[in-house]
Amino acid sequence: MIKKPHATLKHKYTPKQGQYLAFIHYYTKLNGYSPAEADMQKYFKVTPPSVHQMILSLERRGLIEKTPGKPRSISTLLPTEELPELE
Repeated sequence: MIKKPHATLKHKYTPKQGQYLAFIHYYTKLNGYSPAEADMQKYFKVTPPSVHQMILSLERRGLIEKTPGKPRSISTLLPTEELPELE
């Protein structure tokens, strides 16, 4: 039996989720620390509950991780090449 190469996660998130993942990645790269939910709220021009639900969804899908009780601890779990460009 021939094993297939490791499948990429490119199709494991929606376009909107991809934008959040890209934002988290690039924000962290530029600032040296991850964004707060308020930073995402300002960038995407959405309400605090919308950002919070997105973060919970990304975490449930295993696309990000964060340290409970530690602010600005969100990190993406995908290789950079699997992230979309930030629009």
